[in-house]
Amino acid sequence: MKRTMAIGAAALATVAIAAGCTNSSSAPAGSSPTTSASPTTSASVAAEAHNAADVMFAQHMIPHHQQAVEMSDMLLGKQGIDRRVTDLATQIKAAQAPEIQQMQGWLTAWGNPAMPPMSSTDMGHGGMPGMSGMPAMQGMMSDADMTALRNAQGVEAAKLYLTQMIAHHEGAITMAQNEIKDGQYPDAIKMSHAIVTTQQQEIDTMRAILGTL
Repeated sequence: MKRTMAIGAAALATVAIAAGCTNSSSAPAGSSPTTSASPTTSASVAAEAHNAADVMFAQHMIPHHQQAVEMSDMLLGKQGIDRRVTDLATQIKAAQAPEIQQMQGWLTAWGNPAMPPMSSTDMGHGGMPGMSGMPAMQGMMSDADMTALRNAQGVEAAKLYLTQMIAHHEGAITMAQNEIKDGQYPDAIKMSHAIVTTQQQEIDTMRAILGTL
């Protein structure tokens, strides 16, 4: 009886050891324990698949947008402006300010200096410190243009804003089309398509308003 019990206990111990070995070695030989993949940082995602055209697009479009925001702020600070024009200026400012931040983020992720806010003096005719040798930005207003808008009032200011912004938008569309053709970074190309579509619609709206002022 005692011998039978001893044999039974030994057999159970052998089964337990075998089960333990099976559980601890369920992974294929030579494999390491499964670990979660390292999260990809937003910086590395933004830094991939971009080229010189993408960098130039962001470096040029940032001050271009900044000038459009400045022009809109000038108009919105005036009295006696047609409501359609102030609504459009508000719309332009709301669309372009976030895009400035997005492009600043791209430049930082790409290891390029983020563009500082530009004054109208810096932006006139595309002249900006530290960017000599780069082609002038399309549609930028000169110092004289900005002064004229700043000093204009009423209907004159509304007409001047619309006329200037049409030219400004046309320049942005040209820049965006160049990015679509030559760029590589998907988000920059996506933004460029949006700029072409949205700003052409705004040009059409501005021309229609001009005809009624």
